[in-house]
Order: sequence, then C-alpha cells, then structure tokens
Amino acid sequence: MLLNEVFPQDLIKVDLDADDKDEAFEELVDVFCSRRNFNRRSEILDSLREREKLMSTGIQKGIAIPHGRMDCLDDLYGMLGISRKGIDYEALDGDPVHLIFMILVPKHSEKHLRVLKRLAELLSNPQFYKDLTMQKDAAGVSVVLKRYEDSLIVQR
Repeated sequence: MLLNEVFPQDLIKVDLDADDKDEAFEELVDVFCSRRNFNRRSEILDSLREREKLMSTGIQKGIAIPHGRMDCLDDLYGMLGISRKGIDYEALDGDPVHLIFMILVPKHSEKHLRVLKRLAELLSNPQFYKDLTMQKDAAGVSVVLKRYEDSLIVQR
C-alpha cells in the first residue's frame, strides 16, 4: 500500500485554515465528504474525536496522525493537511501541528497499521517533514510522498 495512493492528490489540502484540532478535523473531513460523495460527516467526526479522547494523536514535533474506525467504510482512506501557521492540537509535546495525516479505516480492519508503520519510517527523516511543508500545492506534496517512499523501497 503506497502512501501516494492512501493520500491521493484530491484529498490533500495545502494551507489549512484551521486554528485548532477540531477545526482541522472538520476541514479535512469536509474535503473527504465532498470529494468522495460521502454523507456521513458527523459519524466521521465522532469517530476521530472518540479516538482522540484516548490520547492525542499529535505524536511528534509538528505532526499528527488522527485516525478513526467506522463500520460504514469499505476501505482505508487518507487525507493530508498542511498548516503554515500551525494548529493548536493539544499534541503530546505541546507544540503546534503543521502536518496532519488523517486516516479512516473500516471498523474491523488493521490496514492502517501498515500505513502508520510506513509513515513512521518516512517521518524519522527530518528532511521529509521539511520538504512536505514547503510544498505549495497537492501535486507537489504527491511528488514528495512518492520520492521519499521510492527511496525507502530502494534501500531495502
């Protein structure tokens, strides 16, 4: 499962307007619902918020990976948001978040674990974060995702 497939260009939003975590959730879920003609916005938001109550998904400096599980999904979906100003995310380190990798997965699926593992591998390279946050559009973000993932595959 390649990350540029999980986070397709039409589900990437550069220049998020959100000031806080909840606004970011709403903004990315709106992108998903409108571009995938999916009319269960409130269910998705509830799923994300429930997961967030367990522990913040703001996992490392400037990065959050919120995820939700839902019975009504047929596959894994990913949205990627970039905030220039930073989002008050209540992250574990207390810092604002600039990259949000949002994942939605069917209730009884473990597919997201492979995505989380791949993201962890790429995010261990600080240049990946820098290169993503410098992109001006979704096409540029996709190119960076593919380039770093390809280099990871070649290293193996």
